Amino acid sequence: MIEKTGMNIPGAGLTKSSNGSAAKAIGDTAGGSFADFVKAAGEDALKTGRSAEVQSLNAAAKNSEIVDVVTAMANAELTLETVMTMRDRVVQAYQEIMKMPI
Repeated sequence: MIEKTGMNIPGAGLTKSSNGSAAKAIGDTAGGSFADFVKAAGEDALKTGRSAEVQSLNAAAKNSEIVDVVTAMANAELTLETVMTMRDRVVQAYQEIMKMPI
């Protein structure tokens, strides 16, 4: 189970959507679908990437500290690695399903 560590992991725990309501936690399956979970995780990943871009632009304009930029870039890198790992696992699961005899 994913513990709350203060790190921004897409889909972990509760995330805020654009309308302000909280998305369902990973373990909470009542009323939510897998598609909703994937959508919320994708939106969170995009938000993290955009935040890193904004921090980089602010640093270029000398409106932000370098520590904030490095932190935002590290979060974006972690999010990208998480998305790539999830993609690899989905492809691996698909390949295993295709190998199953009918």
